[in-house]
Amino acid sequence: MCRLLLIKSEQEFEINPYLETFSSICKNSKEYQGHGWGMTYMDGRRRDIYKSLKPIWADDFSIFGSARFLLVHARSAFRDEGIKLENNMPFMDEKYSFIFNGELHGVRIKEEGRIGAERIFNYIKRFYKDDMQEAFQKAVRIINKKTKYIRAMNILMSDFHSIYLCSIFNEDEEYFSLFKKQTVDALIICSGPFPKEQGWKPVPNNTIEVLQ
Repeated sequence: MCRLLLIKSEQEFEINPYLETFSSICKNSKEYQGHGWGMTYMDGRRRDIYKSLKPIWADDFSIFGSARFLLVHARSAFRDEGIKLENNMPFMDEKYSFIFNGELHGVRIKEEGRIGAERIFNYIKRFYKDDMQEAFQKAVRIINKKTKYIRAMNILMSDFHSIYLCSIFNEDEEYFSLFKKQTVDALIICSGPFPKEQGWKPVPNNTIEVLQ
């Protein structure tokens, strides 16, 4: 099971400290999160992406500068399979970036993709015409209905403006809950609250929402 981080800020922030904190959360997770990691970030109008097969806590964050938007995924590959750079998230198209954490069994939908998370990303986009909020909610509802058992399905997707969030789980609430913190300048969503920080609140189970 993977770990997720999203930061959207009105002001530019240094990426390095957030990655240091997040990597510590990943390293100390009860599940191994060392099958590589990836992130996308926005600095002004420029969008960059970085992916590595190193465990996130073993990488060098000093090469990164500042951003106003950051989306990070640390991977724990299902059954330790498919450990390839192209399977690392975020998955991206010309507009949207997507990260996923969870485990679904008996999914009765047909969609292209190298791994299950990519198929979910492509399935959501299938419903998009001119309203991604409607497409996102519709796709998640159908996946939920056509899946025999959802252990967990956590999704963070964004066009760097709107944030599409899904948090559904049927076991291990402590591990699968997402946490959210709103400050004066920034919204932060993470798979766990930052240590020694106040203001974090769990995202309720069965949440499907769009944040601006």
